[in-house]
Amino acid sequence: MKKQISKANGCLGLENNRDTEANSPEIRAFIRAHDYLFWWIRDEAKENISLNLLVEAVLHYGDIRDIRGLFELIGIGRTADIFREQISRKRVPYPARTVHFFKLYFRKHAPGYSE
Repeated sequence: MKKQISKANGCLGLENNRDTEANSPEIRAFIRAHDYLFWWIRDEAKENISLNLLVEAVLHYGDIRDIRGLFELIGIGRTADIFREQISRKRVPYPARTVHFFKLYFRKHAPGYSE
């Protein structure tokens, strides 16, 4: 039996890429280089994930090099904005320690970041 993915909530980020019309070649290259961060997504669907899912996977599973690469790719301000939106939802996709760390980090390093 195939599992249905709800498109209404966009929780997996496969169907709703509202931040961009299509991922740029740079984002696609980043995803290919870091495909181990998206272990639960089919290979053919990885390059079409949303920025929302990209940020979630990198901040949740990535190491410092992955996170720096994300900041270089989409910018620390845009990453902070996506993170702020993610943690304001009812279901927060990060452990409490991760939320606390990135709140402190973005408060110090992202211009204009506030909760």
